[in-house]
Order: sequence, then C-alpha cells, then structure tokens
Amino acid sequence: MAGRLDEMDFSKIVNETKGIVLSAIEKNLAPRFSHAIDDVAQETYMRAYRSLINNKFRGDSALSTWLYTIARNESLRMNKKLSREEEKSEKSKISLLEPDNYSDSENELELIREKLDLLPEKYRDILKLMSMGDGISEISLKLKIRPGTVKSRASRGRKMLKTMIMEGTK
Repeated sequence: MAGRLDEMDFSKIVNETKGIVLSAIEKNLAPRFSHAIDDVAQETYMRAYRSLINNKFRGDSALSTWLYTIARNESLRMNKKLSREEEKSEKSKISLLEPDNYSDSENELELIREKLDLLPEKYRDILKLMSMGDGISEISLKLKIRPGTVKSRASRGRKMLKTMIMEGTK
C-alpha cells in the first residue's frame, strides 16, 4: 500500500473485506464464544490498520487473504483467552448453596438464602447462576453483559453477601 492510508481508503478496505473477515471468524471461533465476534472483527481490523500505516503489509498475497489470516489468528487467540477464563471460572465457582461448606449447615444455608435474596438484583442473579454451576461465559450470554462485568459483579456480590452474613451472625 504505497502512499498514505486515510480513513476513506481504510473504510473502503473494511467494506470490501468484511465478508471474508466474518467468514474466517465464523470458521475459527468456537460457537460457544459467538458473543465475541464483534471483538474479534474489531481487533482484526485494528491490527491490519496498524500494520498498513506502518507499511508492514508486504503484498506477498492479496489484501483479502492477509486479512483472512489475521481474522483466523485473532479467532484462535480469542478461543484460547475465553477458554482460560472458563477454566479459571470453573476452578473458582462459588458454592454458596452447598451445605458441606458450613458447620451448622441448615442454619447457615438458610441464612445465606435470606441474605442472597436481599442483594440488589444485578448481583443476586449472577451469584445464583454461579451457584447453579454456570461459568462466566454462560452467564455473560444469558444476561447479555460482558464477561468482565460478570466477574466484577460476582466479586462485589460476594463481598456484600459476606458482609451481610457477618453482620447477621454477631
């Protein structure tokens, strides 16, 4: 790409190649991570743009082939990232409603249920889904929120729940 790349040129590239990029993403991104299609496409074009403005596209292949490769690699990278998040989530699943975690199981279990119901809905919903075994990606899809939001709400919800339980046992 000789010369200076401007917004109009890049916009034209995006319009001409979006079908190819989406095809690469569809073929390489795991179906359970379909919520990340937009993120992968955006990262694909960001990487391409940075390479183009730094004259790193050598022209050994067609621009569409090059973008397909970037999209494939970004899809595979996202699969790894989201799989790691799932594994991490599996390891750290909360077991709020499992009695064997508490000394006086029936009383503790009832107290947890009572306090859980008092949490604001956005925290309560996430903790209940986690206690039923859902991972971050599943909750993200069900509630239509980003995985990072699920993590932060789960953390805040746990802290609030712990505080409420501690205040209730004094």
